Amino acid sequence: MSQSLVDKLPDISGKAGLRVWLKSSGYARRLLLGEAGDPWLGAAAYLAYFGQANGLLRPDIAVLEVDDLLRSWAKRHPALTSEMAAKRRTSYPLRKLLEAEGPRQLLAEVAEAVAGAVRGQVPVVLAMATPRAWLGMASQLTGRDDVTVEDDDLEDAAMYMADFFRSVSSAPVGGVFLEDGKAPAQLGDAARCRPVVNVARHYRWGIVWRTQGDAGEALAEMVDGLVMPLPPTGLAKAAGLEVGPALWSGAALPPLAPGQFYFAEIPVDQKPETVLDNLSRLR
Repeated sequence: MSQSLVDKLPDISGKAGLRVWLKSSGYARRLLLGEAGDPWLGAAAYLAYFGQANGLLRPDIAVLEVDDLLRSWAKRHPALTSEMAAKRRTSYPLRKLLEAEGPRQLLAEVAEAVAGAVRGQVPVVLAMATPRAWLGMASQLTGRDDVTVEDDDLEDAAMYMADFFRSVSSAPVGGVFLEDGKAPAQLGDAARCRPVVNVARHYRWGIVWRTQGDAGEALAEMVDGLVMPLPPTGLAKAAGLEVGPALWSGAALPPLAPGQFYFAEIPVDQKPETVLDNLSRLR
């Protein structure tokens, strides 16, 4: 059983909780496996990689980067990417990618293995792109970059993601982390992404959304926390402060207010001694 992400988040009453959330998959993969390394070749391979990365960085959350899993699977299964490219409809590549049984089974096996390794001490969280960003990612896997996302496409993507969640519903997952990536959330995205939220709520998974757009206040109504450069004033939810630029440049870090935590992405090419020195500043 995974610890709940909600129980790990700080709140505005001053309850102690998560202090540092790291996004470290790119850095850890390069450091431990090399530039071309791939930890997603099987549950045993991932667990070995996770054990090394966990011992090195001591993260407060066990984050499984679902986007990395899907890219790995698509790269190793060209028949799937050919099938994804069979139709021009914007949402079709994502539909075929998320329907594939192999990635679903692998994710469930990895979640079980990682949950057993952390023994309930930290939550196991599925990190993935938001519906809007995932539409672009799936299309890029087929070689198409000229994707225009309409409202209907976004609603379709949310339904495909909700179905994908159901496939790992029995896995020991404690939360979901959604990231805008290069496709910032827009004001209407909160309503159209409701199927994703509803399914996560049904399984009692906490939800944190990392956004670079202007939709923070709208998104806050349906999630347990937001990660933003500048969270909305008076946000009555957990708020992650994006401090990566300040952290890696050596600048002063903003103090944490009640209900806030630091969020930092480790640059892929960062030196290990620099990483450890700067993580000590956060902690």
